[in-house]
Amino acid sequence: MARGAERRCSAIRLVFGPDMIQVDEQQLRIVQENLIVAQSRQRSYTDVRRRDLSFKVDDHVYLKVSPMRGIRRFNMKGKLAPRYIGPFKILEKKGEVAYRLELPPILSGVYDVFHVSRLKKCLRVPEEQAPLEGLEVLEDLTYTEHPVKILDTSERTTRNKRIKMCRVQWSHHTEAEAT
Repeated sequence: MARGAERRCSAIRLVFGPDMIQVDEQQLRIVQENLIVAQSRQRSYTDVRRRDLSFKVDDHVYLKVSPMRGIRRFNMKGKLAPRYIGPFKILEKKGEVAYRLELPPILSGVYDVFHVSRLKKCLRVPEEQAPLEGLEVLEDLTYTEHPVKILDTSERTTRNKRIKMCRVQWSHHTEAEAT
């Protein structure tokens, strides 16, 4: 150790004292042990729900895409949940959890290797395919939706105000799926 470092360490011990440093080191060990316990507890919760997905070459899978309808409705469940397109044929396995898919020319701007979390096994006949013609999928696997028409309007009255509501049919959806 250099002389300057020795002087600094001795100066720190004089200011804080050896007892204070030992208390701090003991508290640091307690915090580290508590972190390890919390991590193992969270790992056990996660491992219960986790299921390992694996596909074979020549299997057919659906690819997850997310609609971008606006910030306030993006992560809602039900009709606004992300959709799957496809099915697409798996050409090869890349690493442990990535697969190369055979994408149509419409999706030529999208990189063809996907993580297993973006895929869903196709259980039906591969000839049945979701329409891609009217759907413009962007490079980040999202597509934009816009309102087609307003189907109905209504008004709800509360104690203090009146709320106007519209039932809107969105592009790529039927009237039954209007929100």
